[in-house]
Amino acid sequence: MKENLKILVVDDEECILDIFKGYFESETNHTLFTASDGFEAFEIIKTEPINCCFTDLSMPRLDGLELARKIYQHDNTIPVVVMTGYPSMDIAIETLKNGVVDFITKPFQMEQILPTISKIMNARSNFVENILLKEEAKKSKRLVKINKELYGKIKEVETINLILQKLDQASNSQELFKILVNLSGKITPCDEAHFCFFTQEMKDYEIITSFFKDENKKRDDAVYIEKEMAKKIGGDGIPYLIKGKNGGGNIIAIPLKIRSRVFGMLTSIINNEDKYFSEKDIYYLNFLIDKASSSIENLALYENIYENLFSTLYAFVEAIEARDPYTKEHSTSVSKYAMSIARKSGCSQEEIAKLNISGNLHDIGKIGIPDSILLKPGQLTDDEYTIIKKHPVIGSNIIGHLGMWTDEQDIIRHHHERFDGKGYPDSLKGKDIPLLARILSVADVYDALTTDRSYRLQMSDNVAIEIIKKSAGSQFDPKIVDVFLDLHSKGEI
Repeated sequence: MKENLKILVVDDEECILDIFKGYFESETNHTLFTASDGFEAFEIIKTEPINCCFTDLSMPRLDGLELARKIYQHDNTIPVVVMTGYPSMDIAIETLKNGVVDFITKPFQMEQILPTISKIMNARSNFVENILLKEEAKKSKRLVKINKELYGKIKEVETINLILQKLDQASNSQELFKILVNLSGKITPCDEAHFCFFTQEMKDYEIITSFFKDENKKRDDAVYIEKEMAKKIGGDGIPYLIKGKNGGGNIIAIPLKIRSRVFGMLTSIINNEDKYFSEKDIYYLNFLIDKASSSIENLALYENIYENLFSTLYAFVEAIEARDPYTKEHSTSVSKYAMSIARKSGCSQEEIAKLNISGNLHDIGKIGIPDSILLKPGQLTDDEYTIIKKHPVIGSNIIGHLGMWTDEQDIIRHHHERFDGKGYPDSLKGKDIPLLARILSVADVYDALTTDRSYRLQMSDNVAIEIIKKSAGSQFDPKIVDVFLDLHSKGEI
């Protein structure tokens, strides 16, 4: 063995130490350290990089077993060999328990020492290598854990940024509620999500908008929380995780508050009993609702201003209808008919909302028409008719000044266009006329025919229906007429 090792020999018999010194000086190139008891030996261990230790068992102050135990606790890579004059099975077992790798029986031949050192140093080399491999494995596991934690943090930041970004895109409350349920489907493993309004006194709730992972599902397929549970959620004002049959959380319900008052809740549902929500899902949804409540409050303020503006404009319409008692509530009826046709035609909620506004305001331009023409009981002259044909443009311009209802402005401008291109003000033809304007046109004419006017009495319903039928393809879009007639036949108009 060419390697220069540092060997420690511990024995309370001076002659044994002298024999080791003489042998090591003459026969080896190893460095020898000696100690007469365990305390002295352990001080050497703490200051010198000892490669191997030979120790007697029976010594004063600190015996060989206690020394072996302390060495193992200090550095478990230092092999310890016990030297004893009284070998037994009990002693062998006890020494092995304390980290001893071998033992030799006194008296012994010094020629045994070098082979023993060689054997235990080879074993030590394998042992240390295994320890290093274990350490590498631990480091690798730790690195995987750190990477996993880092990935989790990055995902959390990305999810929070997504929530803030999407909420910021909402321009009205309805749009915000839709974003809430869609985000629930994106950031959690839910199969469906619903935003609900509580009714008065929190007795019940109504689903306003929904998300379904399965696009074939509709509102009728929604999973409802029991009324009593919903009432408790609204009353407590805190998030709830509702457990399914498997004991895992399958439903998350989070109330939405504005200024500490609960008015709605977001519910997210997993339909598969083998899956369930995690704490992180609750955290994300709670964060989503918390941020949404601020957005809703701001939107509510905006919508309040919006409603005030609409009320002002509708006051103009009421002023027009007050001038002409024959057209009283005409705008309200037209709006109602137009929305029914749009709903049956498969229009979106946004398009139906646009018809609600433009239907109520479609004749607002008549405020610029003189009473002598607007209220004339007889036939209009060509010049008078030219003036009254300006009301769609006047109305469109009034709405256009607000800078917020571009589509509604177009609907109002074109509600007197004809499908054959002979209408006004721009002589648009066919599908060049905005779809919602084509719908409003049918609703407007039907209500006009079935109500009294300054220049004629109302027509019977049957006559009005025949006129609209005959005008399909010329004045009106035939497809819109078909929808209208279907609704009328069912008594829905």
